[in-house]
Amino acid sequence: MVKKTGILNRAGFLLLILIIVFFSVFPFVQMLSTSLKYQWDWGNPSLIPTQINLEAYKELLNIGQSEKNLPESIKILLNETEDLTNAQKKAIIAKYNDTSGVFPFFRYFRNSLTLSVTAAFISVSIAILGAYSFSRMQYKGRSIIQRGILFVYMFGGIILLIPLYKMFVNLGFLSTQSGTFISLIIIYLVQTLPVSLYMLGNYFRTIPFSIEEAAMIEGAGRFETIWKIIVPLSFSAIVTVFVYSFMIAWNEYLFASVFLRGFKELHTLPIGLQTLFVSKNAIWDRIMAASMMTAVPVIVLFMSIQKNLAGGLSAGGVKE
Repeated sequence: MVKKTGILNRAGFLLLILIIVFFSVFPFVQMLSTSLKYQWDWGNPSLIPTQINLEAYKELLNIGQSEKNLPESIKILLNETEDLTNAQKKAIIAKYNDTSGVFPFFRYFRNSLTLSVTAAFISVSIAILGAYSFSRMQYKGRSIIQRGILFVYMFGGIILLIPLYKMFVNLGFLSTQSGTFISLIIIYLVQTLPVSLYMLGNYFRTIPFSIEEAAMIEGAGRFETIWKIIVPLSFSAIVTVFVYSFMIAWNEYLFASVFLRGFKELHTLPIGLQTLFVSKNAIWDRIMAASMMTAVPVIVLFMSIQKNLAGGLSAGGVKE
């Protein structure tokens, strides 16, 4: 009876895991399927396209679009006239090439990547020092500061939007591209630091203090102990915090849409996806293709660092 109950529990747990995985993965599968279907195939309930369509990806990435809008007479002229140089052919193509509706994916990608990596790196660097202070050092007001940082996380972004915007306007940050970039970095730090400090602080407390004592006896200073002891032993937690901070900045739309409205060249991928809905390219296969390309960097990041998320390295580090 006990054995049968154990089998039923394992089967129920496995079924629950499969249901969670299905509901997590299905939207991405549906998104990929729609992006690869032709318009006449959108009514097909099957996730497998009748015929693979890569035109949406080519158009969004601006691959092979230079001669797409050329009249047939111009194509014949370019192919049959041998006296034309490459420069002259490019000049003729440029006159007919309309790039106003081309989705500038690489520009949006570069802006999002720069903002996200910078914000995540600074957030992790500050969080390491702050979390070590909370978990190892004793000083007046430590608990108040720690609770105050977490208290900031309770406020939604929409509540902080107007005060922060007015503050950065009064400081003159939003009048320049560099100032706007710095403003967004500060905002992303405010959004990610509370949880980053909380996660790393709890992890640092699991590291035996005797390891640090051994290093200090050997003459290591406080910062040297953090760099050579705490950081290597907490690498998995640090990577987790970096991914968390990266995802917050990568997917953030509210603050970016307000702060970057005066600088179109700084627009990020979430803003680009929104503009795609109201452009002439607002077709489902292009929207789904753009969404897939936006999700790919995060998926690749998770897959590349998955082995570092398994656990800490401090087990067995000291013999008690």
